Amino acid sequence: MLVPILLFFFCLRARAGLSPHFLQQPADLVVLLGDEARLPCALGAYSGLVQWTKDGLALGGERDLPGWSRYWISGNAVIGQHDLHIRPVELEDQASYECQATQAGLRSRPAQLHVLVPPEAPQVLGGPSVSLVAGVPANLTCRSHGDARPIPELLWFRDGVQLDGATFYQTLLKDGTTGSVESILSLTPSSHDDGATLVCRARSQALPAGKDTAITLSLQYPPVVTLSAEPQTVQEGEKVSFLCQAMAQPPVTGYRWAKGGFPVLGARGPMLEVVADASFLTAPVSCEVSNAVGSANRSTALDVQFGPILQAKPEPLSVDTGEDASFTCAWRGNPLPRVTWTRRGDAKVLGSGPTLRLPSVGLEDSGDYVCRAEPGLSGLGGGAAEARLIVNAPPVVTALHSAPAFLRGPARLQCLVFASPAPEAVVWSWDEGFLAKGSQGRFLVETFPAPEGRGGQGPGLISVLHISGTQESDFSRGFNCSARNRLGEGGTLVSLGRRDLLPTVQIVAGVTSAAMTLLMVITGVVLCCWRHSKSSFPKQKNLVRIPGSSHGSSSQDPEEEETGSSKDRGPIVHTDHSDIVLDEARPLETKDPTNGYYKVRGVSPCASPDSRVTSLLLKNAGVFNLL
Repeated sequence: MLVPILLFFFCLRARAGLSPHFLQQPADLVVLLGDEARLPCALGAYSGLVQWTKDGLALGGERDLPGWSRYWISGNAVIGQHDLHIRPVELEDQASYECQATQAGLRSRPAQLHVLVPPEAPQVLGGPSVSLVAGVPANLTCRSHGDARPIPELLWFRDGVQLDGATFYQTLLKDGTTGSVESILSLTPSSHDDGATLVCRARSQALPAGKDTAITLSLQYPPVVTLSAEPQTVQEGEKVSFLCQAMAQPPVTGYRWAKGGFPVLGARGPMLEVVADASFLTAPVSCEVSNAVGSANRSTALDVQFGPILQAKPEPLSVDTGEDASFTCAWRGNPLPRVTWTRRGDAKVLGSGPTLRLPSVGLEDSGDYVCRAEPGLSGLGGGAAEARLIVNAPPVVTALHSAPAFLRGPARLQCLVFASPAPEAVVWSWDEGFLAKGSQGRFLVETFPAPEGRGGQGPGLISVLHISGTQESDFSRGFNCSARNRLGEGGTLVSLGRRDLLPTVQIVAGVTSAAMTLLMVITGVVLCCWRHSKSSFPKQKNLVRIPGSSHGSSSQDPEEEETGSSKDRGPIVHTDHSDIVLDEARPLETKDPTNGYYKVRGVSPCASPDSRVTSLLLKNAGVFNLL
């Protein structure tokens, strides 16, 4: 019926001389994968070549479309029918198609072909029978794979009723396509859910009825444990027995014992025997029972009686003047111990209990505070712990003893600084300058920790000012040693004492004078002894004559020197060397060993015939007489 009508209109338009035009154009089409797709195209007043394009690619002008085995053109070309058929439709056929009258230059509107892919049956992880633990939250995962188009939705049903609370996830591949979709159902099963059937359904436009996958729930439960101890209250050192009982489905597979979270080595069965001590009061004993689906544990603590044990020492404190200070000391015991606070060196009790509070402290509160616990009823335990309180205040600076110094000599001044918090710097200052560290002209500053700080006054520092080459002004002025911290400044004036050089010179001069007097006495004694020994020698002695003049020159004639009288000759010196043999027939030829620098002459004895006095004349230098 349609063909004659179209033919009639074609003839009328041909007679009327109408231009080529579309009588019917293709429209968007949705088709299932594997079905047949038909895109219509009808032209009027046109008898030329008609072709189809796919995403701009020409399929050809022949009706059977060679090279496209699943494609063909149908309809009566005489009346302008050129419908495109595709069977069976595949994913690659999803594209944009156009019908073109090439000789007339006509193109139809693009028609988009959408290929629908129905989803496959989803997969439930762990199915078809999923084991769950009663009372334990669980997640059921339903997953759909494949190239379903559009993306399916996953729904959960129980007894035909849709379940809420599922979370939907979509996984994308690198090319942007969908890899898989998941639906996770969260539930907390109970014993009533054992044997229940749950259905996961994948549904989309391509398959409105959807495809189902069913699972069955199998409920199991971990052990239910009870733990007891006998006896429950014990003295430290007594024996205790623990009993662990459990019900489980499936049956129990093992026991594990622990104390305070640490495994008890060697304990495997339902019973455990131990010797109680203080640790059992805070480290409970636990029993863990396992089966194929899980485990459960129970714990219990013993009532162990023991003496005080220090649990937490008081911490040192550093507070500013006027602030409150608080110490905490924890003792553990059963029964609870009595705790008291004192100050070291003082028996007065300042407080009781685990905490000591000192309001608005001052420097006088600095020191060590003692936390003490008395022994228990058994006489065991107890003891003391202490902590130091440091009161922050401006620095306290004290001058240390400095030795007096010589004028133009080195000097050393010292000061001791106690401060909490520690001072920013220790500064020495005087009339024309100041110095905190390093050197400046004649001055050098060194600062180092003091050997030991005073209790509660913070760390100590010793600062030393070295002066090289002291001057008069250094002894008349004061040197200020000061320190500053965030709470203020403290300082002291240090003076340099002078040490006079005169007493030392007098002492040296006195010692020198005494030494010279002693030397002269010794020399006199030696000469007297020598003179006495000469008087005891025999008269026949060897003589050595030393020529010389009694005057300060040596201009005597050589003959006189050889034959001169005893008055003009040098003195005769006695010698005790008997091995020297002299020729008395010839004049004694001698050479002055002093080359005339000293002149030696004889002096008449003044006391006895045997006495001799030798006078030593120093050339150009006066006369010294040695007796």
